[in-house]
Amino acid sequence: MIDISMDMEQYDCPFIDTTADHDVAFAAAHWEFNPVAEELECRMVVEGADRGALDNGLHALQDHGQMHDIDLLAKRENVAHLRTVMGQTDAMATIRRNDGYITGPFYIEDGSEMWHVGFDDEGRANGTLSELEKHNEFEVLEQESTTLPSMNDIVRNAGAAMSLIDGCRDLSDVERKTLETAASEGYFESPRETTLGDLADEFGVSKPAVSKNLRRGQQKMVERVVDALSELDE
Repeated sequence: MIDISMDMEQYDCPFIDTTADHDVAFAAAHWEFNPVAEELECRMVVEGADRGALDNGLHALQDHGQMHDIDLLAKRENVAHLRTVMGQTDAMATIRRNDGYITGPFYIEDGSEMWHVGFDDEGRANGTLSELEKHNEFEVLEQESTTLPSMNDIVRNAGAAMSLIDGCRDLSDVERKTLETAASEGYFESPRETTLGDLADEFGVSKPAVSKNLRRGQQKMVERVVDALSELDE
């Protein structure tokens, strides 16, 4: 399998147009293509910089010519969950025509969309990229060939990967920022390149407070790592 990650700017995508004009971002939680109607149905999570940005983005999306249907499933503060139905874009048609398929979630922000697409052979992949250049702007971020054993390994270990992702989600904002800063500034190096005092000064808290945030964050991540290791063993 040829797996391609690309930063795509489609000229006929309602989500891209909306993020170009409004301070919102979309992430696809689920999608399904109807080949008869040539429509893409998605469950989308949309986040605005604030409530006003979210409302403006939703109105713009509703009014877009390529958006066939939109249902607001849930909304809280500056985040909403949507069901959307949109027409097939030129890029989508090109990929489908060349037997390509989606291998990962969409993420749309600032007028561009992160795509993960796959092809069964390199010739198809390269030919599709050439066709896409005619009507779209995009940048290939990564292109790699995945062997059958590697694909099997990815599928079998998806549970372990989700355990690590859940560990990251369990972190509070303070714990995450503290861990990230400590790692980037060399707190975990030997010898240490920064101290608890340095981190405390940077966050404007006491040394016991920053130490507690570090311990809590580390404990959550270590517990998830242990869970992931157990799933790998199984």
